[in-house]
Amino acid sequence: MKKYTVITGASSGIGYETALAFAARGKNLVIAARRTEELEKLKSEIVKENAELDVIIKTVDLSDTKNVHAFYEGLKELDIETWINNAGFGNFASIGEQNLTKIETMLNLNIEALTILTSLYVRDYSEVEGTQLINVSSGGGYTIIGNAVTYCASKFYVSAFTEGLAHELKEKGAKMQAKVLAPAATETEFAKVSNDLEENVKFEGLLPKYHTAKEMAGFMLDLYDSGKAVGIVDGETYEFHLKDPIFPYAVRLRD
Repeated sequence: MKKYTVITGASSGIGYETALAFAARGKNLVIAARRTEELEKLKSEIVKENAELDVIIKTVDLSDTKNVHAFYEGLKELDIETWINNAGFGNFASIGEQNLTKIETMLNLNIEALTILTSLYVRDYSEVEGTQLINVSSGGGYTIIGNAVTYCASKFYVSAFTEGLAHELKEKGAKMQAKVLAPAATETEFAKVSNDLEENVKFEGLLPKYHTAKEMAGFMLDLYDSGKAVGIVDGETYEFHLKDPIFPYAVRLRD
């Protein structure tokens, strides 16, 4: 039976480049995002390099909870060896001035959808040899950034949730590995969406320093290949480090 790697938020940026990187390793893919046209471009690019690969497109808006469950159920017939929750977006505004409609959507996607998909995948695959769950957080999931407090809080959740899961799986002797990738600034649509900028605005000048999405996909593979739970970019040096879980973890004592 074929094995698949699922990547959400695959229509651009880190998700797009990660799909290409995993395809280069001969992985069959499920690529998911809202924009069918961009997913079709990605599939064409992959198939052009390796026509043997199976690439399944799933057009879905994961900020709507009912779509999240339906998306997972639609993959029940597949054998999924790796699940990458990459879909998410940011917001830069003070808490008193932030657009709550945008914030609600961000929290639904960054926290709720990720939690549901992680939980379902762990429930079904935690005892399957070689499986991995990788959640994409942010440097802002370890450092609170001014004017992005709500976004950072959502990513602190992703980091803490995934690190906690890594501890939990290890304690249970489960076969699955759970990992968190924490990029710093990356050349993607992220900064434009976060700042509510037009699509045709040039990325250069928005941020003083950043990685390309292709570089981050390379870091994703480094994390995938490692036995570490955290892959994090240093926000000052921009060096990538593989680490054990960072947050303190207290083992709950049972009677």
